Formats: sequence, structure tokens, C-alpha cells
Amino acid sequence: MERDREPTTTTTVTQMRTSIEKLGSSTEKYGDETLLRFLIARSMEPEKGAKMFLQWEKWRGQFVPLGFVPESEVPDELNSRKIFLQGPSKEGHAVMIVKTYRHFHSNDHLQFKKFVVHLLDKTIASAFKEGREEGNEKMIGIIDLANISYKNIDARALITGFQFLQAYYPERLAKCFILSMPWFFVSVWNFVSRFLEKATQEKIVIVNNGEEHDNFIKEVGEDVLPEEYGGRAKLKALQDVTLSHFPVRE
Repeated sequence: MERDREPTTTTTVTQMRTSIEKLGSSTEKYGDETLLRFLIARSMEPEKGAKMFLQWEKWRGQFVPLGFVPESEVPDELNSRKIFLQGPSKEGHAVMIVKTYRHFHSNDHLQFKKFVVHLLDKTIASAFKEGREEGNEKMIGIIDLANISYKNIDARALITGFQFLQAYYPERLAKCFILSMPWFFVSVWNFVSRFLEKATQEKIVIVNNGEEHDNFIKEVGEDVLPEEYGGRAKLKALQDVTLSHFPVRE
């Protein structure tokens, strides 16, 4: 997927590469599309984009030393079968669904954080063209709050997920749809929203009525959405989706 760029954008990417090299790292392995995501997240300021990139690179090396999180490190989270990975949307974005009524607060927060990385990495990898990353792949998240009760509410989990997206997956989120929000979750969402950057908040749509639901179906696509959401697809659990270019075991 090629992106038409103004000359000034190309120049800014080059400036960011220079800033990263001055700070002691290298961008040889990364294309312009990858660096551009960090630039956009930092208002196209090369030095700030470079610092964000280096923070991501350091975090990735420490938290994901294998380059991926194997399924064996997140068994409890996978066993709940709460995440579903659908085919690409109309715009070619990966589509990930969270069935929150299957989520329960975990005392093993480290495993949960690893699971967030596992599901985000695999979701984004599902959008690769011919198994190769271009750097500008995006995802659509669908948070389904239907049938939840108080025991499923986990503000920390939501905050962790969004904070990881903001800090380590800049510009990967195309849109996030929240479905079937019950009245008792409104205060929880208001609390979670305090931790979201303005750019993230602008990508979130709380679907409340028929018109909004119709727009949701149009944007994602009937061929991708499961039948229960007005589409024609079947739900596919995250661990049941096989990607030849995405390792799941050491």
C-alpha cells in the first residue's frame, strides 16, 4: 500500500533517521512507513519522533526478546477464548473483536500485558500483504460489552491495552467501536478515558443507535463482521487463526 507523500514529509522522515542515529541507534531495518507512524504520533516533530522510536525499540528488546510472545506464555488468557480475529475490513485493516463477558480480572498482570502484545502483534500481522510488513498496517478494534456483569469489569485491563497502543503501537489503531455499553459501565469508561490521548479518543465510536450501527457495518464490512453484528462471517478465535508468517511457539 503506497502512500503519496509531500516532499516535506520525506524530508522530515530523513531528519528523524538522522536524530535516531545521533542518539546511537540505527533505522536500517525500518522503512519510511514505520518511522512515519512515530512522527505522526509526535506531531511530525523529528526529535520527539526519534525519542519515541528509541523508547519503543528499548521496550521491545526487553519485553519481547524473542520478537514475539509465544502462546505458551499466555495460556490462561488464551483459554478464555475472548479475542477473535476476523478478515480485513473494506479498507484492508485487520479486525479484532473482544468479547468482554469472557474476561475476568487476573492477578497475573504480567501475563495479561504479554497477552496484549501477543494479540496486537498477531492482529497487525494478519493485515500484512503476502506475509510482509510494510509498516503502515492498521487495525479496527471492536469491544463488545454485551452480557457483561460487574465481575467482568476491569478498568486496569482496558487502560493497559490502550496505553500499549499509544506508547508502542503508534498509529496502528484505525478505529475502535464499543458496542452494547450498559449504564453501569459509563462511569468506568469515563475513568478509562482520562488515560487516553486526544488522538486516541477521536478514533473511538460508542455505538448507541441504529444509524450508528449501520455506519459501523458499512465501515467494517458485512463479509468480515460475524452474523450477530449484522454481517455474514463466522467468529474466528485468535488462537484458531493460523498465519504462516507469525510464530506462536518457541
